[in-house]
Order: sequence, then structure tokens, then C-alpha cells
Amino acid sequence: MNLFSHLDENGDARMVDISGKDVTARMAVATGKIKMSPECFTMLLGGTIPKGDVFSTARIAGIMAAKKTSDLIPMCHTLMLEKVKISFEPDEDAYEIKAVCEVCLTGKTGAEMEALTGVSVALLTVYDMCKAVDKNMVISDICLLEKDGGKTGHYERKEN
Repeated sequence: MNLFSHLDENGDARMVDISGKDVTARMAVATGKIKMSPECFTMLLGGTIPKGDVFSTARIAGIMAAKKTSDLIPMCHTLMLEKVKISFEPDEDAYEIKAVCEVCLTGKTGAEMEALTGVSVALLTVYDMCKAVDKNMVISDICLLEKDGGKTGHYERKEN
């Protein structure tokens, strides 16, 4: 039995065959954060970053990235996403912005990679738009928080 679903019996890379799978409602939620200097954090929340509206731009970038995941990750299937939501939560004590990406669809395979890609690109966009103020920003803790649907059912991340 092959434990790696993206390898065939000869060890060659392959896309998983989902043709026989049932269509079910699926969702995935991923998160990550970006830490920055107090000056950059204040400018970001105050809307004074020179490149413009960081959160709107990062939200759009994250949504676009989730929709294009199969163009970026070789073995991902092209999915018809029905919902992509990107949100941001500032942590004023840590000078961090937490990003969350929620993806929903009805299909034969899950949306974990789309949620992870969406949150990653949203955070990269925050970095890009703020780098003139703070090049020392750190993106971290990108992970899947929750997924539902399909053969494996519900998953919720447990804190380590």
C-alpha cells in the first residue's frame, strides 16, 4: 500500500484520481500572522502606509490566490470556490496582524490548500505594502485551523 497519495506504484508523481468521490460540502480555515515594528503597526492601523489601503489590497490578493491555488501547487485540483473570506485581526500588545482565510465549496476534494494559499498571499501582500516602513517584519504560524467535509470529516487544530 502506498502511503503517499501523490505517488504511483512506480514512485512517479501523479494527481490523485477523484473521479469516483462523492460531491460534498467542504470548508477549510487557515491562519497566519505578521509581526512588525510599533511604528509600522501604528501606520498600518492608522491608514498612513504610503502604498495605500493595505488591508483591502491584501484581502483581494488572498482571494485571488485562493482561486489560483491549482496554478501554483502542482498536484492541486482546480476547484470552483463558492466562498473565500479573508479577515485581519490586530494584536496591539504584540504588534502583530493575524490573518484568517475561510474557503467553502461543494466538490469532490477539500479546500485546505486554497485556504493556506489565500492566507499566505494575504500576509505576503501586507509585507509588500509595508516593507518601505519595516523590512524586519516576520510572517509566521501559517497553519490549518479547521476543515470539514469529505471522507475524513471534521478536523480542528489542537494547540501544541
